[in-house]
Amino acid sequence: MRAAFIGLGVMGYPMAGYLASTGHEVTVYNRTAAKAESWCAEFGGQSAETPASAAKNAEIVFSCVGNDDDVRDVLLGDCGVMASIASGAMIVDHTTASATIAREIADIAGSHSVGFLDAPVSGGQAGAESGQLSVMVGGAADDFERAEPVIDCYAKAVTHIGPVGAGQLAKMVNQICIAGIVQGLAEGLHFAKQAGLDPAVVIESISRGAAQSWQMENRWQTMVNDEFDFGFAVDWMRKDLAIALDEADKNSATLELTRLVDQFYAEVQDLGGKRWDTSSLIARL
Repeated sequence: MRAAFIGLGVMGYPMAGYLASTGHEVTVYNRTAAKAESWCAEFGGQSAETPASAAKNAEIVFSCVGNDDDVRDVLLGDCGVMASIASGAMIVDHTTASATIAREIADIAGSHSVGFLDAPVSGGQAGAESGQLSVMVGGAADDFERAEPVIDCYAKAVTHIGPVGAGQLAKMVNQICIAGIVQGLAEGLHFAKQAGLDPAVVIESISRGAAQSWQMENRWQTMVNDEFDFGFAVDWMRKDLAIALDEADKNSATLELTRLVDQFYAEVQDLGGKRWDTSSLIARL
């Protein structure tokens, strides 16, 4: 398909690369033009000066930017995607944002006969680079059926959760679960060290039972070594948790642990850990 990809950050750069590598005709846009030029040198394709020019001839447009304001800017701004996208085309937004902005974009896109899917991803930079992301999708079933084969280029799982906004709500669930798991792992490792146990031996034992998790398997060693200069940044996790907590205020969900862990992340930020991996919760202990 003729595709456009808006936003070439640590996630978008490899995701767009998989689109190009699997035969799609890709035009990219990035606020830092040098990044788009580097992408074109690596994968071919073309770069555009604005989101609008990137989307002009596209059948499907992907976006992966920072937050609600960024989504609104690249999709609805004066030089945004909606200024040029053709009727019958589709937008797939991979940004982790609010369900509110997803519904806002979908309404405007629909008025121009443009499909819209909110499709946040999980798997981090490593998942994007290996093409093994999990994608949670909200939107109409027929739009999902059209987009799924293209999203499959960089995903190991693509799940239609429900109507527009449902993808973002599912990503909130994902981040809520991660926050609690990482805090529990941090406390467990801290306790082991305080008790004079060898963390490696303890993890070897308990990782074979009910305590096992992706975080335990991939983060325990760097956590005990105080190594956090990688992975998903605390600043971004707090952005995501703020979205979830705001949604909880609207739907009356009780997120006691999530609110507490969010404050723990604020303490990590105060320690200088704004760009540390989320596993840095152990640093405050």
